[in-house]
Amino acid sequence: MMMPPDFDLAALTALRRDLHAHPELGFEEHRTAALVAERLRALGYETETGIAGTGVVGTLRGGGKAVGLRADMDALAMPETSGRDWASTVPGKMHACGHDGHTSMLLGAAEVLAKAPPEGVTVHLIFQPAEEGRGGAKAMVEAGLFARYPCDMVFGLHNMPGLAVDEMAVVAGPQLASSDSWTLRLVGEGTHGAKPHLGRDPLPAAGQFLASLQTVTGRIVDPLQPAVVSACSVQAGDPRALNVIPDVVEIGGTARAYTEEVRGQLEAGIGRLARGIAEAHGLEAEYTFIRRIPPVVNDPGATEVALAAAQRVSGNVRTVFPPSTAGDDFAFFGQAAPGAYVWLGNGPARDGALHHNTGYDFNDAALPTGVAFWVELVREAARLSAQPSTGEASSLPACGSAMPRSVWCGPLLQASVAPTSALKTR
Repeated sequence: MMMPPDFDLAALTALRRDLHAHPELGFEEHRTAALVAERLRALGYETETGIAGTGVVGTLRGGGKAVGLRADMDALAMPETSGRDWASTVPGKMHACGHDGHTSMLLGAAEVLAKAPPEGVTVHLIFQPAEEGRGGAKAMVEAGLFARYPCDMVFGLHNMPGLAVDEMAVVAGPQLASSDSWTLRLVGEGTHGAKPHLGRDPLPAAGQFLASLQTVTGRIVDPLQPAVVSACSVQAGDPRALNVIPDVVEIGGTARAYTEEVRGQLEAGIGRLARGIAEAHGLEAEYTFIRRIPPVVNDPGATEVALAAAQRVSGNVRTVFPPSTAGDDFAFFGQAAPGAYVWLGNGPARDGALHHNTGYDFNDAALPTGVAFWVELVREAARLSAQPSTGEASSLPACGSAMPRSVWCGPLLQASVAPTSALKTR
């Protein structure tokens, strides 16, 4: 798809850089949300603000089926070292994951669609707060997002350093892992470091737990099912008191999986290991597993729609691409309606600056491809919505199956279908 000749790419680039220079953390995106809402209203969209605090939805009604297009708006709590002229002006905050670009691309698509709205499809542009670990998607769902704006399908688009700016990846099945946290307190009895027999030392138990932790993924989980368990924090004692055995060791970390079955195995396995080691050392184990974000699993039918749009926009579309062990709370949208999460190239990593790196910056050269993809996706949805049903039951495969592009499935039916667990590993 070619961009309209009157499309102002320079203005969109300036917008992206303005957003980059003014980053806001999750649920604090007041300036960003106000800017988004102002532009949507100026383009004639029905606009609602304040969803889950700072979420915004713009709607373009054309009848027929409804599609949701999501862009995240929040930044990260970290300094920026990119040296760009448009680098963050807010100390300790930066757009290190490209959400400034995601917001800009969806606003660019909003402009194109407003000038030539497709008939037969309703479009909900969802500008989501707080993707970076603060629960924005779940909060929007719980605030009634899909009750007020029902979607037959919902889509997300995320930049990917390492792929060319005109390159895309559209793949069915798992795209991102679940992102869960766990904590463990091993409680003993502190004593003098020279008299360990008078207490119950939790440090040897902590060492045994850490040394054994990888047996959860190595001996409990199917070797063909990817899983990650990492201990990321250990707190015990005081370096100013090196002759004191502490009462407590606190350990915390993360767990990642692509299926609910493996997610459950990780939760149970870490807890079983912790309690067994604690009992062997005469300690108490206080274990908590916090289910934060489910895995993002692309629905085959929604993936077919996204793939058709991507292939019209780019001559370089990957249909085989490894899933990421990172997480994204778009997963909650995908649980509410059949969804597909698409990767868009961000070009070579500048000086090795990948996502969540202080030197990262969204590549403005990716803006046209992202805008064009969103516009073409809506047009593909309109084409599918306009196709008459054959009325033959045998020609309508179930939601969640490899559907022909002419078949739509609603969120209520889709919710009864378990997501696929098949994936290709790195």
